[in-house]
Amino acid sequence: MNTNKVLATNPNPSPLIEVKKTRVRWFIVMMLFLVTAFNYADRATISIAGDAMSKELSLDSVMMGYVFSAFGWAYVIGQIPGGWLLDRFGSKKVYFWSIFLWSLFTFLQAFIGVFGAAGTAVMTLFALRFLVGLSESPSFPANSRIVASWFPSNERGTAAATFNSAQYFATVLFAPIMGYITYKYGWHAVFLFMGILGICLSFLWLKTIYAPKDHPRINKAELDYIEQGGALTNMDQSQEKKIKKEKINWKSVKELLSNRMLLGVYLGQYCITTLTYFFLTWFPVYLVQERGMSILKVGFVASLPAICGFAGGVLGGMFSDFLLRKGYSLTFARKTPIVIGMLMSMTLVAANYVEAEWVVIFVMAVAFFGKGFGALGWAVVADTSPKQMAGLSGGLFNMFGNIAGITTPIIIGYIIAKTGSFNGALVFVGANALVAICSYLFLVGEIKRVELKNYK
Repeated sequence: MNTNKVLATNPNPSPLIEVKKTRVRWFIVMMLFLVTAFNYADRATISIAGDAMSKELSLDSVMMGYVFSAFGWAYVIGQIPGGWLLDRFGSKKVYFWSIFLWSLFTFLQAFIGVFGAAGTAVMTLFALRFLVGLSESPSFPANSRIVASWFPSNERGTAAATFNSAQYFATVLFAPIMGYITYKYGWHAVFLFMGILGICLSFLWLKTIYAPKDHPRINKAELDYIEQGGALTNMDQSQEKKIKKEKINWKSVKELLSNRMLLGVYLGQYCITTLTYFFLTWFPVYLVQERGMSILKVGFVASLPAICGFAGGVLGGMFSDFLLRKGYSLTFARKTPIVIGMLMSMTLVAANYVEAEWVVIFVMAVAFFGKGFGALGWAVVADTSPKQMAGLSGGLFNMFGNIAGITTPIIIGYIIAKTGSFNGALVFVGANALVAICSYLFLVGEIKRVELKNYK
């Protein structure tokens, strides 16, 4: 059958006619891309404003490490409740409140300067970053859940890589803007700007996102195509009444946590997310303190590796789906880009041995490209999550991955305080890429959808 057209019948007895399917699913993934870009931009506000903020509030590297980690603590804590909320109330409603609240708490960070005492200001900043992390916790499980319901298997890698690559696009677009705002108007203005934009975005989301069977613009041809390809189009509708009466099924959670394949995926995601949080938190500070760049220059320079990460993210998903279409197994198609990407990411350690600014940026660009190319964890989650608990499964995956949001900023903060340089920090990040490779090669095994035995 031609994948671009399907046969439909006229209500009156007549010959079969060809009906071209709509492409609403790609609009949906573009909305996920936009929301995820704002998601990561709000995470990165603290790193762009970090140097100026630390001077004004008298924060040392260890204190900044704990402030950077505040997001991670809440983000990890919120994964299982966030995934359960998605399965109970659906992606659209939960995601709206997620966007609105994280944007509100970002906005409020602009006012921590009113607390004169450094200790009080730091505690308030930690609390607000914690609330941002808690509010964002359902976002990526929701992304995975929406992709699983809107996309057939042979397009899922590209779709997941597209929304995941928004984390790099966020740096490309927002780092120069936030760098300029910090330089021109001060660090407080960054939080005001991003908070207001995010609140507006939450209402745009509410007006544009629907489940596949509820979307006013989808036709039967596209709906049939995605259903026949393995999309879980009934995820919300068929379970709504049932799930609203249920609590978290801890037996099923235990079953997921005892699955060797999933444990390997969780470990791999933790290591890959360590790279993410280095770039989100300490990378701009590294450019200012270790390489002597101005914050205005950092805003533009940081976008160059991010462009490469964005390209790598899209190409990694496309390459994975290409391998699937060529007849390779799902396991080979998902693991190959991950291993190649993590090997490339390990090159960031070379920045310890070069002095020229352009060489440092080139090395980071290669590492960032590799990180994007290998960041297929969310495609793997969409491929493996049990259909009854797609949100909760994604939440578990994201919880383990984002423990790195707690450990990475703190460990790097202590390394810098102890050694006085970022050299050990880059070795630490590169080592995590190596562990991710080993996890996928030796622990994960065959990638396949999990069938729950204890779900009722």
